[in-house]
Amino acid sequence: MPFVPVTELKDFIGQQLGCSDWLVIDQQRIDQFAECTGDHQFIHVDPQKASQTPFGSTIAHGFLSLSLLPMLMENIMIMPQGLKMAVNYGLDSLRFIQPVKVGSRVRLVLSLIDAHEKNPGQWLLKARAVMEIEGQEKPAYIAEMLSLCFV
Repeated sequence: MPFVPVTELKDFIGQQLGCSDWLVIDQQRIDQFAECTGDHQFIHVDPQKASQTPFGSTIAHGFLSLSLLPMLMENIMIMPQGLKMAVNYGLDSLRFIQPVKVGSRVRLVLSLIDAHEKNPGQWLLKARAVMEIEGQEKPAYIAEMLSLCFV
């Protein structure tokens, strides 16, 4: 995770911070997510039934794709120097654009939208996260995510 002085955070606003490595979304990951969340809808966990849908295969849960944000952004999201901890502060917006079919490779492209000191020693960072699907024109989702950083 890159660290920058708090005085330089605003210099990154409007900048693409980078993109993650590609990650394969396999059926095992989808099944494990279904088990954790109790969401066993056939479109996610039954390859035979899902093959009869317009998608032609199982698809990842939208929230599975979203839950990969922390892992995929770890090496590209900038953080203020002196960081003691950062917490998820929520989302300003989220749109699921296209489903992620089993076997697809995805990656995250991250840009900084805003950075400001919310309270003394607390910086609120807003990033635009786009999950790309290899070989697809449209992304899986576009999210504006918020991180509260304590320095």
